[in-house]
Amino acid sequence: MASSESDTGARADRNGEFRQLSLGEIEAARSRHTWTRSAVHVTGDLVLAGRWDGTVTAFDADSLETRWTASHPDHAVGIATLEDGTGTGSGTDADAIVVAGRGETGTIAAYNAETGAKQWRYDTAADVGDPVRDSVFYLPYVVAIEAGDTDAGDERLYAAARRYERDGDVRRWYSTVLAFDADGTVRWRYETDASPIAIDLAPDGDRLAVGYNRCLGDHDHGLVVLDAATGDPKWTWDPGTPGDRRVGDVSFDGDRLAVASHGDKRGYLLGPGGAERWWVDLAVETEIDGETLYAYPNHVSASDGRVAFVTGNTYAEESRETENRHPNEHRVTVVDAAGDPVWDDAVRGFVHGLAAADGTIVAPCAQNFRVRDPGTHAIRWFDRETGTGGVEGFDGIATAAAVADGTIAAIEEPVEYHDESETRGEYAVHVGSVDGC
Repeated sequence: MASSESDTGARADRNGEFRQLSLGEIEAARSRHTWTRSAVHVTGDLVLAGRWDGTVTAFDADSLETRWTASHPDHAVGIATLEDGTGTGSGTDADAIVVAGRGETGTIAAYNAETGAKQWRYDTAADVGDPVRDSVFYLPYVVAIEAGDTDAGDERLYAAARRYERDGDVRRWYSTVLAFDADGTVRWRYETDASPIAIDLAPDGDRLAVGYNRCLGDHDHGLVVLDAATGDPKWTWDPGTPGDRRVGDVSFDGDRLAVASHGDKRGYLLGPGGAERWWVDLAVETEIDGETLYAYPNHVSASDGRVAFVTGNTYAEESRETENRHPNEHRVTVVDAAGDPVWDDAVRGFVHGLAAADGTIVAPCAQNFRVRDPGTHAIRWFDRETGTGGVEGFDGIATAAAVADGTIAAIEEPVEYHDESETRGEYAVHVGSVDGC
């Protein structure tokens, strides 16, 4: 077991090595963690921040001086790098920064990495439909984007978008997975009536895994692995549990695929064709003081024979409100290629999404809404092999993180607990070094 601040319960104090820049204003989150409202990305010598008002800013990773600013049509909630794209629109190859949106149009757009000039735009509302209600939960939402080489060596962008609607007791999802060439040309679409939550491209570029966390209609598989060249399904998998909850996250490690299961609250490693290599209990139903408690495994990151799972908030089977805590809530658990434990540690708060690169795992932590302890507001990072790492405390909540080439970047958002009048923290981007911290 890794020894860290998070297990001792000490406050995550600032260590002085992180620098920060204000991102302006945003409505404070409340006691419960809120939806994804920001994005951060590290690529080359740039740190990019996407804001709820649609502003995308590229900062120099060393000086934090602004390189360029662009206006995205929607809330900017996801960022990726598309390498060697047609970055200038004049035939000269250059990297592009691709931004995923949540809003009226559910826009995916590519911007020149050097200048911020928009290169192409695609509105996913053309696939998933327009919102039927003026509510954030009804807006078209590009939940995931990922760039990588195909097995033929071409650079391609993959994206998953969804839209929700409700008519009385009838709930529906409309979703599509898309593949784009570097110039924005759509190569294929894969459409379902389920809710995608995560995608991951295999290292050899020939398969794309799509995790679905809600299956309410005809589509009844929590996981679909697509041919990355054509979009045709290669195989499917499902935890086989009752209800519409299925998969929380997916992550390839070579020809193996790790899956965080919302259905039975376990972690799985699948081989080719979906053969189950092993499974581990993460936050399965547990009896405490006469209540049946559980927590969802929300994230997974697999690499080099190590699989990291992260669990979320406690819920009770009979009621979503409980004063008790599941013993494995808000925890990172790492196992080896055989499914045997390597290390585990507490993250103490709700993790919006994992970032990982070069053997480092970064977890941005919001408050634990049942305890409302500001000491949980932090980013925490771990060495994938040993569990050692560090922590940087925020006054507000950490809601997004990125890591690349030894640089860690994170977004802080202000929070106001529902039973207090104090606003903690600010809207800011923080940048530090894995080694320097």
